[in-house]
Amino acid sequence: MLLDSIQKANDIKKIKEKDLDSLAAEIRQFLIEKISVSGGHLGSNLGAVELTMALHLSLDLPTDKIVWDVGHQSYTHKILTGRREGFETLRKFGGMSGFPKRKESDCDSFDTGHSSTSISAGLGLAQARDLLGERHTVVSVIGDGSLTGGMAYEALNNAAHLDTNFIVILNDNNMSISENVGGVSTYLNSIRTDAKYLDLKDSIYYRLLEMPKYGQAIVKKIQNAKNGIKQLMIPGMFFEDMGIKYLGPVDGHDIKALRRVITEAKRVKGAVIIHVITQKGRGYTPAERHPARFHGAEPFDIETGIPKNPHTKANYTDVFATVMNKMAEKNDKLVAITAAMPDGTGLKRFRNRYPERFFDVGIAEEHAVTFAAGLAAGGLRPVVAIYSSFLQRAYDQILHDVCIQNLPVTFAIDRAGLVGSDGETHQGIFDFSFLSSIPNMHIMAPKNKWELADMMKYAVSFEGPIAIRYPRGEAYDGLEEYRQPIAYGKAEWIYQEKEIALVAVGSMVKTAEQVRLRLKEEGYADCSLLNARFVKPIDEETILDAAGTHSLLVTMEENVLNGGFSEKVIDLMEANGNPAEVLPITLPDEYVEHGNVELLKKEVGIDTESIVRKILATLKNR
Repeated sequence: MLLDSIQKANDIKKIKEKDLDSLAAEIRQFLIEKISVSGGHLGSNLGAVELTMALHLSLDLPTDKIVWDVGHQSYTHKILTGRREGFETLRKFGGMSGFPKRKESDCDSFDTGHSSTSISAGLGLAQARDLLGERHTVVSVIGDGSLTGGMAYEALNNAAHLDTNFIVILNDNNMSISENVGGVSTYLNSIRTDAKYLDLKDSIYYRLLEMPKYGQAIVKKIQNAKNGIKQLMIPGMFFEDMGIKYLGPVDGHDIKALRRVITEAKRVKGAVIIHVITQKGRGYTPAERHPARFHGAEPFDIETGIPKNPHTKANYTDVFATVMNKMAEKNDKLVAITAAMPDGTGLKRFRNRYPERFFDVGIAEEHAVTFAAGLAAGGLRPVVAIYSSFLQRAYDQILHDVCIQNLPVTFAIDRAGLVGSDGETHQGIFDFSFLSSIPNMHIMAPKNKWELADMMKYAVSFEGPIAIRYPRGEAYDGLEEYRQPIAYGKAEWIYQEKEIALVAVGSMVKTAEQVRLRLKEEGYADCSLLNARFVKPIDEETILDAAGTHSLLVTMEENVLNGGFSEKVIDLMEANGNPAEVLPITLPDEYVEHGNVELLKKEVGIDTESIVRKILATLKNR
């Protein structure tokens, strides 16, 4: 196999040109085989094989730098930098990350995970290079989806005004180019990227400017005429108008063409964007037919593409989707907003049934929140469905545009808590903390699927900003008999005994019930369970009552301690003379890496057995 000869960075340069297409086929087969077992981002990686190979053939890694936007399309890059064996542990605890990691390889120049950051980071690397007197090439690779994020345009605007050599590759796996435009663009681009043409163009430009009296006027007229033609015929005029040279479009599966345009782009002075057309899922029929399904794939059968372990029980996203549609039947003011994730957030069904009330704003969380604020100010009831880790990007908009005006916007926060294999950039472990800091914000977390439905109904009729956070995975269907009506700021007693009170939030109620049963086995039968329901405001009255009848309060949440529910309870106890000891069970003040969720919970000490040990140790040390 050709792939066996790739053991480290730059080994690809030893492969004969006639064998490069065969190597690409081997890489695709390898990715399909490995991801079918581990799960991971398949479609985007199959589409970026030749592009990645061309970059490695044209650059000198690790001296030259590549910044991968989001980073989910970096699997071929990992293979070509000697990490093929790492795919045995891809996205597993202690194993290879599914995203670029500087600590993993010196060929990974910048850690990524969220969208639209690569151009800013790459521009920073390029500017640092210039200030340090270095001469290497910096390339940012960004997908067309990521260009829906405003941060990318902020960076492009900055790049256009900085005199620094910098290459941006637009990996476009969605846009189609018609034959006429494609033919003209290819022809003009073949001239514009020619080395002699670039030198001649600059020479003529400066000689005209030096002409007395009429030089500048002639240059201006030529530019106006040229721009008028290009506006009609070249799709890259948007970038050209910003001051960034545009090359393309280029076939993203033609290695020779890609190498040529990358080499010529390295000669361009200033910022340049290369427009590359690729096919998501290329080389694997199920992924070509269903690109969304194979964006982030679970383990699957290679022959059919069908998941090996299909979900049989409803997850929290399903519950949210169902209740949204039911509420929309009765409330024509209910509208839904997502930031490019109708499938992931469960809003696809809402979109299909109520298309006029559904808004996909692209990867633009800041805009999504302020857009929702405008909808609310206009008399509608917006629900913003968004992942916890992505909501971080819209903190100022929540504070400035929603909460100052006390607008009735509901935030449905999916993937809250530990999410697993995507790692640090995707764990939703800070939302209690950053949302709690904002006046007028209210926060709830359901214990099971029925409570999520009840909280959604409560939220869309609430007069003010309110957030509901729920985890990834199967919706807990236990404790169905405990379904008291939602009351503002009130907790719910599930079991009321004495001595030890487990005060749990959201997903941790299920764990608390398991802890209660284990403590009973250890001889502690008098153990209460309080479902907090509200993180802001907390139910001070009920918690103080619990402190008066229990000597130990064990607070349990899938959030960091700082700014979270447990910290609020500790502050409440201190303000009231510490009537009871508080044992906080929270996530540590650190980023949690990738891995199986249950394994991660054990690692950070919030699984059932770890909590039981902590409680028993606390009781023993009194």
